[in-house]
Amino acid sequence: MGFQQGLSGLNAAAKNLDVIGNNVANASTVGFKASRAEFQDIYAAALNGAGVNQIGIGVNLGAVAQQFTQGNISTTENPLDLAINGPGFFQVTDGVNPTVYTRNGQFKISREGYIVNNDGLKLLGYPADGTGVIQPGIAGVLQLPTAGIAPQRTNDITLEFNVDSRVPITLPAAGGIILNDPTTYNNATSLSVYDTKGQDTALTLYFQKASVDATTGDTTWNVYATANGTPVAVDSAGNGITLDAAGNPQQPWTTIVFPRDGGAPTTPNALVNLDIPASVNAQGAPALDIAGIQVNLLGANENASPFAVTNVLQDGYAPGQLSGILIESNGIVTARYSNGQSKPAGQLEMANFRNPQGLQPLGGNTWARTFASGDAVLGTPSVGNFGKLQSGSLEDSNTDLTLELVNMVTAQRIYQANAQTIRTQDQVLQTIVQLR
Repeated sequence: MGFQQGLSGLNAAAKNLDVIGNNVANASTVGFKASRAEFQDIYAAALNGAGVNQIGIGVNLGAVAQQFTQGNISTTENPLDLAINGPGFFQVTDGVNPTVYTRNGQFKISREGYIVNNDGLKLLGYPADGTGVIQPGIAGVLQLPTAGIAPQRTNDITLEFNVDSRVPITLPAAGGIILNDPTTYNNATSLSVYDTKGQDTALTLYFQKASVDATTGDTTWNVYATANGTPVAVDSAGNGITLDAAGNPQQPWTTIVFPRDGGAPTTPNALVNLDIPASVNAQGAPALDIAGIQVNLLGANENASPFAVTNVLQDGYAPGQLSGILIESNGIVTARYSNGQSKPAGQLEMANFRNPQGLQPLGGNTWARTFASGDAVLGTPSVGNFGKLQSGSLEDSNTDLTLELVNMVTAQRIYQANAQTIRTQDQVLQTIVQLR
């Protein structure tokens, strides 16, 4: 007669309650993975093998297995909050000890520009070069750029527009255009272009219906250009443009010829050159000349509808300072600048394991690799077996409070039942001792 079975049952039930209590305590811990107590029976080893009527000697805690199931995704208003929807772990490091792994995506920016968690561990990923090209390879700590983005001068302009085929010819008898007289042209549109310093120049294009060929029906439109009000001095062919005494250009910068049935122009049939002269911008600062801009007018049309510009693209921009970051679903960290530009600053690298339950919990929502877990398989979000990132979201604890409370009641009853077996054994032993 012994008390081993009851004692082991009490011990097992107490440990089960500990596991349940830890799960309940972490019901609000971001990225927490609930654990499950797994028990196994115990039989005494016999010299000649186990008998068919052998009675077990109790229960033992075989393992406390974490359950790596997906937690719910909750939306936040912080773009640095990250949730993994699917398999994988974030990799973080202090730069000294081995890399550790976490599902907690509550990240922040340190004063040095590193992306860190609440314990100051730095997020790992691939860096980007100065042009924003990701450099895959061995992951390092991700650090946001502190410098602003340099300006870029305008090299290419693309215009898509429609000129109204129903409007009259506005070419004056003497030719040319009078810029301050709207009766000498039909329409105008403006856009900003940038010199090598990033200073903006207001480029204005004037469209003048010049003639309709009596034989072919082709329509010719003259296009004049000014930069901050200063006429362009050279046409698209490289010839000088004559100005009258009032400073009005007497020749167009380029001409557009539309066929009789409208649609896309027959001339020009390629990109045209634009040399913008030095001028003074609206702020009174001198703007540099911008030579050799290639202008695409192939998207122009002449139809019986009002003049409309449907698309304007130019590749220049002013300098800008870092104004925020955006982390995309594929892990690319995009830096956004005050001038409206953006470029990649790096890409997160994720890790996964063949046996996640073999990871060693370290606390602080982190795990360490072990022999049982196997080596980390590395990759980027949304690729292969790696989950997708959701910026502005967090993964909740996967603790099921309802289930844990039911398990708690069950564990309590088991504890009481095991205590009762000890009491019964004690009563039986007392009866034997009192025999006379």
